[in-house]
Amino acid sequence: MKKVYSSASEALDGVLQDGMLIAAGGFGLCGIPELLLQAIKDAGTKNLTFASNNAGVDDFGIGILLQTRQVRKMISSYVGENAEFMRQYLSGELELEFNPQGTLAERMRAGGCGIPGFYTKTGVGTVIAEGKEHKEFDGETYIMERGIVADLSIVKAWKADETGNLVFRKTARNFNPPAAMCGRICVAEVEEIVPLGSLDPDTIHLPGIYVHRLIQGTHEKRIEQRTVRQKEGA
Repeated sequence: MKKVYSSASEALDGVLQDGMLIAAGGFGLCGIPELLLQAIKDAGTKNLTFASNNAGVDDFGIGILLQTRQVRKMISSYVGENAEFMRQYLSGELELEFNPQGTLAERMRAGGCGIPGFYTKTGVGTVIAEGKEHKEFDGETYIMERGIVADLSIVKAWKADETGNLVFRKTARNFNPPAAMCGRICVAEVEEIVPLGSLDPDTIHLPGIYVHRLIQGTHEKRIEQRTVRQKEGA
């Protein structure tokens, strides 16, 4: 089965459709599948729902799809650093489903493992719990959260072999493994594709069974917040 494609647009050919649910990896500006997001923008696919920790910034990550009004709903934990996200949400143009970060990660992982729902204490007594089933265990109240099964997962890794085994670099691992797991189709972009058998099995973070399509490309190395101190005596 062919997994390696020549470009992001080719890897997404026949996969995109209006109104679909997409799970995207990344945290802040780290580990964002930027090439695939650009290809979605270029394709003009609209009315999208994204399950993602955040929406990047105004000109990077999912933020570029907010600019073109291709996103209808976000399932997210952190929505700062994006003025257009804030504007659309406050004006009622964008639907938002808040999820605590651990809950969102577990919803993705659960969906990938075939678990339809789970109970958690996180969010009890807050707006997060509204409309959700409550159940008591050992004298403590829990709410039920549903597992996420996405139509498409898009993720970014450091290295891959030709079968789609993925290795993430440091904190870029973040939401990428659970996001990859929960998609009916998973497309990954990587910095390097290495020959089959060259990856140490003990270093593989995500088995290739979860990855259906793969591209290699050049990526930006952005810093979300940079704080510097003036040199003494300058």
